[in-house]
Amino acid sequence: MSKIVSVMYISMDGVVEEPAWTGPFWNDDHAKFQAGQLSQTRALLLGRVTYDGMSKAWPQMEAAGEDVGVMNSIPKYVASTTLQDPTWNATVIEGDVAEAVAKLKAEEGKDLLIYGSGDLVNHLIEHDLIDELKLFLHPVVVGKGKRLFPDGAETKTWKLAGTHAFSSGAIVLDYRPAHGEPGPGVEARGTKHAL
Repeated sequence: MSKIVSVMYISMDGVVEEPAWTGPFWNDDHAKFQAGQLSQTRALLLGRVTYDGMSKAWPQMEAAGEDVGVMNSIPKYVASTTLQDPTWNATVIEGDVAEAVAKLKAEEGKDLLIYGSGDLVNHLIEHDLIDELKLFLHPVVVGKGKRLFPDGAETKTWKLAGTHAFSSGAIVLDYRPAHGEPGPGVEARGTKHAL
């Protein structure tokens, strides 16, 4: 069985949309970390919007190095009801997305990696299919934009499995599902405490 790992760039105010604001924080440490993540990956899972952006950008960077070649060559599975004739080594997920992803996850091999794709991530979280949620927290307040979790999202508890700090001030927070068990220091709902 494979793991499904979600990597999400997120601002201090929870924005995950249009992450051009991450640019000032990108450095060699980030590149090395992402290359390590990609080396553990057998395929990408992407939402339509993320696929559109990445499929236009990455093929143009082919001469930039080995990691670009890996990114361009690995299979991609795109959750979309409108995409036809995909390029960039991609296949459209047909039918029930959660069911199709569960079948991909059941196969042996390296990780299935999701970059961005907030709607897809939330859908897979609802179906308990995400094994790791890696939040790249950037020290910036964006002020507006789509948040990772929409209002009304189901309450779920996650356990912090690790952190990684970059010299840029960004931090990776690596969470795993707690499967209903509250983590350390989490109080039962309704418990009051003084600030």
